[in-house]
Amino acid sequence: MGKACYRKLGKYKYQLMGDYVIKIDIKPSQNIDFEFISLSTDGALTIRKGYAWDGASGPAIDTREIMRGSLVHDVLYQLMRLSALDHKVHRKPADQIMKDICLEDKMCSFRAWYVYQGVHLFAEHSARPRKEPEVEIICVP
Repeated sequence: MGKACYRKLGKYKYQLMGDYVIKIDIKPSQNIDFEFISLSTDGALTIRKGYAWDGASGPAIDTREIMRGSLVHDVLYQLMRLSALDHKVHRKPADQIMKDICLEDKMCSFRAWYVYQGVHLFAEHSARPRKEPEVEIICVP
């Protein structure tokens, strides 16, 4: 009988059930490739099945209109934390991309503006480079 191995998701609330690809205006000088995220030099962002994120942050409410924007925004901020993207250069465009996606997904313009202001004014610490915590894999028995 084999072991069953798992991990706690902690703060994450959602998990992507299939690959998601979107073309964005952030185009790195070289391809970026991690287990769950790729960003090509032509701006093709691929988020792979299994990626987990926490939805909207702060006082924002998780609604259908914010989910895709929060997904892409969380991925871009993660790339900044990993130093794959320069947070000083790419943070404002990442915030704008989230706003644009929310508008595409039929969020009212006032709420999209409010969401943009929230991340732009209060989320800088979330984009600063730092070492990501190690994932603890637990195996039983």
